[in-house]
Amino acid sequence: MGESHVEDLFAKGVHALENDHIYLALSCFEQAASLERTPLSCSYLAYCLAKVRSQYPDAISLCKEALAEEPGNSLHYLHLGRIYVMAGQRNKALSILRQGLKCEDNSALLRELTLLGERKYPVFRGLARSHPLNKFLGIVLNKLGIR
Repeated sequence: MGESHVEDLFAKGVHALENDHIYLALSCFEQAASLERTPLSCSYLAYCLAKVRSQYPDAISLCKEALAEEPGNSLHYLHLGRIYVMAGQRNKALSILRQGLKCEDNSALLRELTLLGERKYPVFRGLARSHPLNKFLGIVLNKLGIR
């Protein structure tokens, strides 16, 4: 159970995650983090926890811990941003992803930002965004391709 075993588990987890085998990835990252807790393994584990078990508060705190230890690694920002998206906290996700881009150019961060996109203005700017008239007219106009 040396360092090579931990590295093998981590590499297997990353490979599983890239191939959408999320449960296998979670298992690998849990084992790797229990043997040797590194910021990178915590970050990946946090992402898998959010994706598989929907444990958003735990995942967010774990990823923030990794980010505090390695603030220069843009991968932590990417994982934290994705966790915020899964948790329904879109504004925080956008903020974190933008911070990650300031720290390091990462094509995955850019791709995630473009997927989130910018919100369009409400149809009637004088009414709240949540007003039924704004919501339904926005949906209809979007489906018609006018907006």
